[in-house]
Amino acid sequence: MIELRALRKVFGETVALEEIDLSVPAGEIHGIVGRSGAGKSTLIRCLTGLESPTSGTVSINGVDLTNQSGAGLREARRSIGMVFQHVNLLDSSTALKNVAHPLKIAGVGKAERLAKARELLEFVGLGDRVDNYPSQLSGGQKQRVGIARALAAEPKVLLCDEPTSALDSTTTDQILGLIRSLRDRLGITVLIITHEMSVIREICDSVTLLADGRVAKTGKLAEVIAEPGSVLAKDLVPLPPVSIDDGASRLVEVSLAGTDLPTVLTAARNAGASAEAILAGAVETIEGRQIGRLRFSVDSVEQAKELISALKADGIYAEEAA
Repeated sequence: MIELRALRKVFGETVALEEIDLSVPAGEIHGIVGRSGAGKSTLIRCLTGLESPTSGTVSINGVDLTNQSGAGLREARRSIGMVFQHVNLLDSSTALKNVAHPLKIAGVGKAERLAKARELLEFVGLGDRVDNYPSQLSGGQKQRVGIARALAAEPKVLLCDEPTSALDSTTTDQILGLIRSLRDRLGITVLIITHEMSVIREICDSVTLLADGRVAKTGKLAEVIAEPGSVLAKDLVPLPPVSIDDGASRLVEVSLAGTDLPTVLTAARNAGASAEAILAGAVETIEGRQIGRLRFSVDSVEQAKELISALKADGIYAEEAA
């Protein structure tokens, strides 16, 4: 559904994107993460045809956007719905008219576009808010209107640019639930650009990490999280901060990748580290697999090495934590 091949974008002497290869199958929810300056905004502008790549191709629903212009590009964009961090609703228009606005631009007749807008607002749970203005809506309700508006042209792909970063946690959960429901009910392909790792864990089937304009890591979510020692895995399942009072103490980080918590605890105990030595832990169940990490405190460098060696002998990934 979404295919990027050798995508490169240069602004003057600045390389914003370099050799980006990405494939997102139809019906999948894919997350793009990365720190500020990683290239996320440039990527989404290339995906929507707002920026032309310096080289490479961008294909959406089988159409190469890099070969389109004018009417062809406008038609290709109809297969793409956009949901923004700041919804940018028309303040002087009701929710109904905001959703109907893109259909009006497309030349759809008044009766038909209003009927479609009403149907979409019902679909996103705002059937009783059709006559409300943006000032009368909460942040989550505004985002729902934005999602309904993005669906007006019946797109095949929904691009969400930081859709929850301005929302509280409860509203975020509701919006993510709605996006998942849309995927399940409509079969739509979703690409989410976000800096919030919790969004990736909650809703995505797969994930790509951008760093300095390049793909640093990409893959199915459960596989990426399960990769021992992966920077992305550590960001997706973070450990709470810990402190050790004794300067001679060392921290050993143990991964649950490929095994379960009881097995790790048994192996650690056999290696001389009791459960009382665990200073921090994070465990998640994703696609039926336990994923996570534990941090043990040991008394010396020698004990850290012995513990790591013993765990690795049992097929358990461990490393000394910084």
